[in-house]
Amino acid sequence: MSTLPTRLQRLTDSLDGLELDAMLVTDETNVRYLSGFTGDSSFLLVTPQGTSILSDGRYTAQIAEQCAGIETQIRSSTQLLRDVVKELLSSSGATKVGIEADKLTLAEFQFLEAGCDGIEFVSTKAVVEKLRMIKDEAEVLLTRRAVEIAERVFTELVPTLTSEHTEKQVAHEIEHRMRLLGAEGCSFAPIVAAGPGGALPHYQPQNLPLAKHRSLLIDWGAKYEGYASDLTRTLHQQNVSDAFKRAYEGVLEAQLAAIELIRPGVSAREVDAAARAALERHGILDAFKHGLGHGTGLQIHESPRMSPISDEILASGMIITVEPGVYYDGDFGIRIEDDILVTDSGHEVLSTLPKGLDDCRFIL
Repeated sequence: MSTLPTRLQRLTDSLDGLELDAMLVTDETNVRYLSGFTGDSSFLLVTPQGTSILSDGRYTAQIAEQCAGIETQIRSSTQLLRDVVKELLSSSGATKVGIEADKLTLAEFQFLEAGCDGIEFVSTKAVVEKLRMIKDEAEVLLTRRAVEIAERVFTELVPTLTSEHTEKQVAHEIEHRMRLLGAEGCSFAPIVAAGPGGALPHYQPQNLPLAKHRSLLIDWGAKYEGYASDLTRTLHQQNVSDAFKRAYEGVLEAQLAAIELIRPGVSAREVDAAARAALERHGILDAFKHGLGHGTGLQIHESPRMSPISDEILASGMIITVEPGVYYDGDFGIRIEDDILVTDSGHEVLSTLPKGLDDCRFIL
């Protein structure tokens, strides 16, 4: 992928500011982001002189195919990966090496520290994750496709639902249809929650027939070539309660108000506050129990975080979710979620599914 050298260069360029001679990347997702390697059990050593991928013989051919231009160090069957790290660091001339402190195990750190005389290991946090917040053109295209697949699954599946369908059957059908359309699978386990199940934000689908309830919350996403989409729609039958209808309109207003604010330079906290203000106007703010959203990418939950305590500022290239919700124990839950690209001039809503109250009816 032509964007990979640029990603590595961005990390290399940051080393001076971090006062580091090298960076040891041990998180599998960060290794993939920087190198294109989709396997596991492999590290990257990034220095101003070049980048090396450290792995084992299972991946020799895969690395040759996916990581062109990156030097390869393959451990023998008598070595551990950390042995190769030690050898390479000792010969690199680096004296200050950054480590992903929240990714490296204590045992691995102690081994490196004991075995690498003259090298100071410096704790870092979220160095690569901050780079990942800004998506390049290739990442945006893959996310668009992940959104398209998820939306097609939804539009084709909903008309087929019957009173005999259970929550679990719907969840399984979502993943089946995604794979048929070319996705690797779901970007997370789908939440299919009928009636009061929707009041649990991370509900797990049960063998519960849909016919028993008047509302149905579906939170789902596709994973396409590593990149995630994340959508939610809350459906209702015609005889849903007036309380549900009023709450739905409040959640929709909150989501639209938040999306309207999205542009470079605006704080994530401001966007979150816009949604909360709308919910408060409708008298339902107390039923909102989580942050407004999060970034997506190679992981379903990435930075920036959209919440009242976030200190992050939106920038062009970020892809974020906006997902206000209200939850009433024992009765119903409502959440509406879309994926938003921050653009130079404002934003683009990547997801296109209708979300008005009348648009989200279902008939069993």
